[in-house]
Amino acid sequence: MALARAGLAGIAGAAVSALAQFLVVVVVTRSAPLEQAGSFFTAIALALMVAGVARLDAGNGLIFFIARSRTYGYRGMSGYLQAALVPSVLLAVVAGIVLEPLLGVLALAVPVMVAADILLAATRGFGLMRPTVLYDGVLLPVAQLALVGAALWAGAAWLPAAWALPYVLVLAGAALALRGRLPYTPYLPGTGRDLWRYTAPRSLAGAVQAVFQRLDIVIVAVLGGPAQAAVYTAATRFKVVGQLANQGLAQAAQPRLIQALACGDLVRARELYQTTTVWLVLLTWPVWLGYALVAPWLLKIFGMEYGSAVPIAIVLSATMMIATACGMVDVVLTAAGHTTSSLVNLLVALGVTVLLDLLLIPSHGALGAALGWSGGVIVKNLLPLWQLHQRHGLRPFGRHTFRPRSWATA
Repeated sequence: MALARAGLAGIAGAAVSALAQFLVVVVVTRSAPLEQAGSFFTAIALALMVAGVARLDAGNGLIFFIARSRTYGYRGMSGYLQAALVPSVLLAVVAGIVLEPLLGVLALAVPVMVAADILLAATRGFGLMRPTVLYDGVLLPVAQLALVGAALWAGAAWLPAAWALPYVLVLAGAALALRGRLPYTPYLPGTGRDLWRYTAPRSLAGAVQAVFQRLDIVIVAVLGGPAQAAVYTAATRFKVVGQLANQGLAQAAQPRLIQALACGDLVRARELYQTTTVWLVLLTWPVWLGYALVAPWLLKIFGMEYGSAVPIAIVLSATMMIATACGMVDVVLTAAGHTTSSLVNLLVALGVTVLLDLLLIPSHGALGAALGWSGGVIVKNLLPLWQLHQRHGLRPFGRHTFRPRSWATA
């Protein structure tokens, strides 16, 4: 029941976030010229990519150590938080300075984005989903929607600042939520070494994942121009629905998976994996089928210029259905401690995406980018699916799939 409540809370926040992000794209595409919208979307993609690299996946490292430390009263946890925050924020500051000519005002937001992500992850390590749902799932996207709308009314030059400002509110909220849970304790020798020994493979994997999620928009802008980037962003906007639903369930299930696998409880791990998979399928497949069917009409919400992106929507829908049927394979793989395998899988998937993009975008534009992204996503899910089956006998579907009781009690 605890997983069901936490997962539903995460999904509720994901739904609000997805809707608000979708409306941001609608507002921008309806109010700004095609090329200006494409430039704005490309700048955002680059900022998110840089922040994803700079955070070094320190948040997931914190979740791992906080979740495992419950048996000894979270001793030394403030030291782990310090060890996670300092290098990540410093790297974000350096990256912002170096990339300021490309990012503009968004360069100032990168360290704030990184710090907010790490603090929110720490709250989830304590089993708290409310701060993530409230601040990251609701406050951030709703505030971005309101401020972006105001910026378009005041002048498009304010768009980047309007999109970035709400991250300050998220950082403040996350710090307040963590303050009462994490009293200061003396820094224990070896804390940073322990954290980064576990996190280092995931740091590179997290960087690759951040690049994998956003690189397609940047490549489209470089090879096809800002207009193609705008079309591609609009057509793939629904991609966030599946990603956020997966994220909402993963945030709730990850500490439980770590505990189960650390204790060698494969029965419990199997139940969690299969339960979250069936929820993913039930929640997202109707969305993807519906999107493929109504895309010819729905895409015109962004403007008549975007109606030609129907093939991209079909590729997106089919790919996301395959991905969600695999379940949270990478989350389970890393919870089992196979961080190096996860890194290799991501590198292979990124290589497939870049290769296909370089081959297909020059001749097919935004559709070529969609096909390249699709190839990478399929590889990224099938490789860990095979590895989990070989190493632990875990599968996304099984007897827990058809037991409604397990959905509520997991």
